[in-house]
Amino acid sequence: MFADWPLLSLLVWLPIFGGLVLLAIGDRMPGIVRGLALAVSVATFLLSLPLWTGFDRGTADMQFVEFASWIPAFDINYYLGVDGISMPLIVLTTFSMIFVVLAGWKVITYKPHAYMAAFLIMEGIMVGVFAAMDAILFYVFWEAMLVPMFIIIGVWGGPNRIYATIKFFLYTFLGSVLMLVALVYLRFQTGSFTIADYYGIGLPFEAQLLIFIAFLAAFAVKVPMWPVHTWLPDAHVEAPTGGSVILAAIMLKVGAYGFLRFSLPITPEASLALDGLMIALSLIAIVYIGLVAMVQEDMKKLIAYSSIAHMGIVTLGIFVVFTIVLRDGPDGTGALLAMEGAMVQMISHGFVSAAMFLCVGVLYDRMHSRRIADYGGVVHRMPVFTGFLVLFAMANAGLPGTAGFVGEFMVVLGSFKANFWYAFLAATSLILAAAFTLWMVKRVAYGPVANEQVAALEDLDGREFFILAVLAIATLALGLYPAPLVEVIEPTLESLLESVYLSVS
Repeated sequence: MFADWPLLSLLVWLPIFGGLVLLAIGDRMPGIVRGLALAVSVATFLLSLPLWTGFDRGTADMQFVEFASWIPAFDINYYLGVDGISMPLIVLTTFSMIFVVLAGWKVITYKPHAYMAAFLIMEGIMVGVFAAMDAILFYVFWEAMLVPMFIIIGVWGGPNRIYATIKFFLYTFLGSVLMLVALVYLRFQTGSFTIADYYGIGLPFEAQLLIFIAFLAAFAVKVPMWPVHTWLPDAHVEAPTGGSVILAAIMLKVGAYGFLRFSLPITPEASLALDGLMIALSLIAIVYIGLVAMVQEDMKKLIAYSSIAHMGIVTLGIFVVFTIVLRDGPDGTGALLAMEGAMVQMISHGFVSAAMFLCVGVLYDRMHSRRIADYGGVVHRMPVFTGFLVLFAMANAGLPGTAGFVGEFMVVLGSFKANFWYAFLAATSLILAAAFTLWMVKRVAYGPVANEQVAALEDLDGREFFILAVLAIATLALGLYPAPLVEVIEPTLESLLESVYLSVS
């Protein structure tokens, strides 16, 4: 029944229009604003489900395609479509936004209409990033993402929000300018802004190298890769809970998506030449940033550094494939396994990191502190909450049976096909994550009640229980049965590996 619907346009413009309506209503009716924001986010998620149910799992072709001329003089088009890489990320985006709205339901009292509007508008923009098949349309959505997050952190953030906001904006904007230069160059080489037209055009190696570096400047900051990661902990610490959820669950994935959509298929020879560098940076993120996370005193900052380490697994899975493909060909199981692991890790990290930040938000709403030292013995006052916290902490540490294990294990196995030491260092992520996550849980939740504030804590209310219960179900479902996700992403990744192999062999 949805075959003739412009689903992607609805997913882009419904939340944007809903956000504009909230701005028009203003702060006169906060109850109606919250209810409308929730209704729009739920409706957007429900509209994204036909992407999943109607997706043809037997092809790597773009699906749900929409095309209209936008700026004919420059051959810029409104061109949308999804494949096995982008479709799961769109569903993750619409799924996550519901919890962002619910998380701010009570705690956001200052201009709730603008807060909810900023998130809804950002939701539509992020869907546009994943669905855009025109380079300029992609760039417009890519840059537009900065504005709502800039406002969210700058208005509803913590004491150092201005510093964190400016740092976030400068890091992400400067890298994006280089990406625009690369896209314009590709337009002159092909006469088109359609992204698919850039694949397999056989650019000289020097041109590929410069384009890869331009893309790297944009995508590495968004992931974020070491050493351009320093904006993320500051942004997370100062952002409200909803901002941290979207940063970790969605915005970090945009960088990895860029590597898969642009860097590998457009600049395969440069990607091969620099894969050692990318692997090294990924392993540094896994090991070094994991060690940095262990000494954090702020719960949000610890989880932020944890996100950087986990995204190192993603970039490792993306770039380790070159070593395997050159040796075993595109049919080598290790290459596909590593790349599938990277995609699964993106989705699982979306669930687990969102849940961890929401757990911190639950505690912060009650005690207005994120310092680990201010807690202790929370389990005695909040046993249900502690149960969820332990589950998500175990998932963050990569416990088998949870979503956190599947992607990391697939990347480690795939990396083993390339180099033992890649796999060995990647596997340390499981040890380090267990160390810093469980050490935090021990100090926060267990032991005697630390102080009078902890003694006065109350367990989860119905809204908080619903949020964490749904995320717990998602975390366990993906951990126990990842096959439906793998079936969606596999044809697209197989096609990508085949094209890369033909380009570099």
